[in-house]
Amino acid sequence: MRKIALLFLISFLPLILPAQSNNNYLNNPIYQRQIEFYKIYKPVDTRIVMLGNSLTHGVDWNNLLGRNDVVEMGIVSDILSGYFNRIHYVTELKPQICFILGGLNDIYQWIPVETIFDDYVKVVERLRRSGITVVIQSTLYAGRDWGKDWLAVNNPDANAAEINKERNSQVDRLNMMLRDYAIKNNIEYIDLNSIMSRGNYLRSEITYDGVHLNAAGYKIWGREVEKVLKKIGI
Repeated sequence: MRKIALLFLISFLPLILPAQSNNNYLNNPIYQRQIEFYKIYKPVDTRIVMLGNSLTHGVDWNNLLGRNDVVEMGIVSDILSGYFNRIHYVTELKPQICFILGGLNDIYQWIPVETIFDDYVKVVERLRRSGITVVIQSTLYAGRDWGKDWLAVNNPDANAAEINKERNSQVDRLNMMLRDYAIKNNIEYIDLNSIMSRGNYLRSEITYDGVHLNAAGYKIWGREVEKVLKKIGI
């Protein structure tokens, strides 16, 4: 419960105090705790890295994909500048491929889409310079009712559906930029939103709170990852 409350607080703080910097990952107490774990983990045989935020962190990827060579590197509430700050922990593993999912936390911190895109490209290019194959996964929408209960208590004049609709329009902008970039640079792109959304919102039956996925959601996502791995031969 404390984790969920913290997540809402980090996500909706910009409603009160808009973000001025894309270094907001430094304000996330979960971030530094997870970095401390990265520092003590022993090296493992790694072919695949799943890089992301709480969505990536929310499932055991080895069990989901039926493998033993996947390392999950998702941090709750992380943003793209935070990914870049910890990217050396990915490159040190020397994986063959890295699947990236991110951007929604940035959008809910009111970071401009152009800045988010630039931060995303920095992550991708750093991985590619290290000889790692990159797969960009579309930023997922928020659900219609994401944050509704939190807003009812903390900002009762706000309408969750309208906020999420407007934020999802920024998701569309980001995804268009990411897709164009992927095409121009011959990078694999998975359009998760096309199969996980309805009416420009995350499908309600694949999420337990409007953003975070349940088993049905991860089953869909895992299937799309497996398609790419089969295509590439990993």
